[in-house]
Amino acid sequence: MSEESEIGSAKDRNAFSRAVAAKAARKLKARRHPAQGVWFGLGMMGLVGWSVVVPTLLGAAFGIWLDKRNPGQLSWTLTFLVIGLVVGCLNAWHWVSKEDKEMRDEQENKDD
Repeated sequence: MSEESEIGSAKDRNAFSRAVAAKAARKLKARRHPAQGVWFGLGMMGLVGWSVVVPTLLGAAFGIWLDKRNPGQLSWTLTFLVIGLVVGCLNAWHWVSKEDKEMRDEQENKDD
């Protein structure tokens, strides 16, 4: 009977040691790769916003300049405003897809 209890306690100790080792490894990994907080999310929103706003405003400014130099039936301001908006949205899509890919790759590395 004492042999069975010793075997059982050895198994318990081994399981406990593995659980402690797993928690320690998880804690060390968390320290190496800190979680991205609220400020990261706000910064990313700012990055996406500016990546849309800057090309849109540049397109509008170029359109205004072109309208002053070459007035006509076609509004260059609206044309280049829309072109700038499209370029800005494509730019924002690029940034978001890049960040999404990095997050997915990081998640896959954690799972391995």
